[in-house]
Amino acid sequence: MDKKEQNIPQVQGKKFVYFFGEAKPDTQLLGGKGANLGDMTQIGLPVPPGFTITTEACQHFYQNKKQWPKGLQEQIDQNIIKLEQKMAMKFGDSKNPLLVSVRSGAAVSMPGMMDTILNLGLNDQTVQGLIKNTGNERFAWDCYRRFIHMFADVVMEVEHRLFEEAIHKKKETKGVELDTQLSVQDLKELVQEYKQIVQKAKGKQFPNNVR
Repeated sequence: MDKKEQNIPQVQGKKFVYFFGEAKPDTQLLGGKGANLGDMTQIGLPVPPGFTITTEACQHFYQNKKQWPKGLQEQIDQNIIKLEQKMAMKFGDSKNPLLVSVRSGAAVSMPGMMDTILNLGLNDQTVQGLIKNTGNERFAWDCYRRFIHMFADVVMEVEHRLFEEAIHKKKETKGVELDTQLSVQDLKELVQEYKQIVQKAKGKQFPNNVR
């Protein structure tokens, strides 16, 4: 065990979260995607580190009025710490932010049916760290704009078309045809417009807390 990992608090109870490679590649427990990532990790392929929340956690959620099983949050927190150590980054840090992809999976193959959220961990502060680390301000604001769109659509159930209408209107106003022709300032404005869409649709602000 890595000396740093010894400082990760251990959570007692049923295990709902497995770091890649920790468990046998069981599709019933980890879903097809999770099992494959674990399998590739175990045989030494260069898989970026990550973790899988089990299908049992999902079953508990839907069988218990959408309540998380006891200990799940603590196990997620535990694995985020492990991921931070592996990546030498910190979730929510304004200088060297850890960004993660959240992908749905299932025990059976369902191509095109699963939801994905990219760049979870971006907010008003961490976008500045992404700018610093990449040296590309336009890239960072475009990532943030896309993240708000995905999170609001998938998690907050804000209509997808509202964001598409906003960016289409922005391109018309600027006299351009492609997303890539929008400037840094245009993307900054879209970030604020997307937040306003969420505020109007849901009656609450888009969350700025990365957790």
